[in-house]
Amino acid sequence: MSSPPTVQQSTGTHRPDARTWGVLVVMCGAIFLEGIDVAMLNVALPSIRADLGLSTGTLQWVMSAYVLGYGGFMLLGGRAADLYGRRRMFLCWLLVFLLFSGLGGLATQSWMLVLARFVTGVAAAFMTPAGLSIITTSIPEGPQRNRALLVYAGIASGGYSLGLVVGGLLTAIDWRWVFFAPVLFALVLLIAAVPLVPRSPRPAPTGQGIDLAGAVTVTAALLLFVLTVERATHTGVAQTIGTAAASLALLGAFLTIEARSRTPLVRLGILRSAALVRANVTGLLFLAAFAGFQFIAVLYLQELRGWSTLETSLALLAVSVDVVLAPLLTPRLVARYGNPRVILGGLLLAAVSYALFLRIGPETTYPAMFPTVIILGVAFALVYGPLTIAATDGIAEREQGLAGGLLYTSIQFGTALGLSVVTAVNVAATGTDGGPAAMLDGYRAALLVPLAAVVVAAVVTAFGVRRRTSSGDVEPGDGADLSTAVVRAPAEPVR
Repeated sequence: MSSPPTVQQSTGTHRPDARTWGVLVVMCGAIFLEGIDVAMLNVALPSIRADLGLSTGTLQWVMSAYVLGYGGFMLLGGRAADLYGRRRMFLCWLLVFLLFSGLGGLATQSWMLVLARFVTGVAAAFMTPAGLSIITTSIPEGPQRNRALLVYAGIASGGYSLGLVVGGLLTAIDWRWVFFAPVLFALVLLIAAVPLVPRSPRPAPTGQGIDLAGAVTVTAALLLFVLTVERATHTGVAQTIGTAAASLALLGAFLTIEARSRTPLVRLGILRSAALVRANVTGLLFLAAFAGFQFIAVLYLQELRGWSTLETSLALLAVSVDVVLAPLLTPRLVARYGNPRVILGGLLLAAVSYALFLRIGPETTYPAMFPTVIILGVAFALVYGPLTIAATDGIAEREQGLAGGLLYTSIQFGTALGLSVVTAVNVAATGTDGGPAAMLDGYRAALLVPLAAVVVAAVVTAFGVRRRTSSGDVEPGDGADLSTAVVRAPAEPVR
């Protein structure tokens, strides 16, 4: 098949109607649900362990099961949205999310809780790329879509931030409400989504279907990779190397299958988009840094300083300032300076934030810690939304689900990677002493990991910072007003 002709982008004069904004509200509610669900569980884990008598290893699986389901099935979810209908995938998997979150609240055995979290993660893996692609196919590229994506991303990160506080409050009542509250919220979203989310015409039959061989190999490779990272700190070296090698072998098999498949799960040609690749690498590193920082900050505040769960949650609440800044400030900065420059600025702010926290001591006051938290919130506002734009701009409509799946796969695996690396560094630096001085040394050593991650991300992003040419052309994905830019759609490989 030859390359599609050059296409002219939207003029930017399109104004979404009330129903389109209603759809955006539903999609923002769904990504808020996903963020708040994860955050609430984080703060409820000690209460869950005390009530069900879980060991530390089993408690880790309550968290890891969600990561395994989410990260392992994200690409399959994105492809399914493109092939079988975004509305259908969103509604069906939102219902699954609702049912299995409720099952988690009713769990009386560890296996029930782990199973519920795994299936909830799988549901999020199908629901999230479907929701993102519903937004990107409902609003043409340009300023309006950029603003919608920035609001969407701000709500996503805000859900996680607010979830820390809500989880603390609900856990004080009963940890089971951490699972029941998402059920009620998901039910409201489902009722609203049925009439609001439009039915889109199904693509004409082409004989295409899910690339089962590719789906099996990539899912197995990613699941095994997450398992390797998650267990690296408490298994032998030989076992870690073995699982890592098996993951790489499966990844190699996946790439071979995709290169030869007539209906690939991931069209490898999509990776020719430099903006998309940079967005995915930056997203992985940025979320790895944040997850690692938050993990160490919580340990520092609760284990060394003796703060309560609610006090810790309130201390980190200022990160959610991005909920306000993302829709109000970020669009203006993107329109003026372009996507890569805004992302780079946010990454540099994150580096400053993490560097400031390295000064923590046994008696550091909250006012001394506050600059780290508030600057990190500003950094989120500048990075997270523009990354979503960069990962989807210039991508053909039929592959918007795939682009969203790639981005959220990177984000999820970045989270798992960040947690595992900071844990390994913390354990190694703390040693066997266990005293306050040793604990503080371990925290400070581990905090170097988030700092290093965002510095590397800034270097990656710097390659995308380009000056506009005198003709006004911009690179797809830079997030500026694309109303006058002529962009060539990604070419299909010659069959």
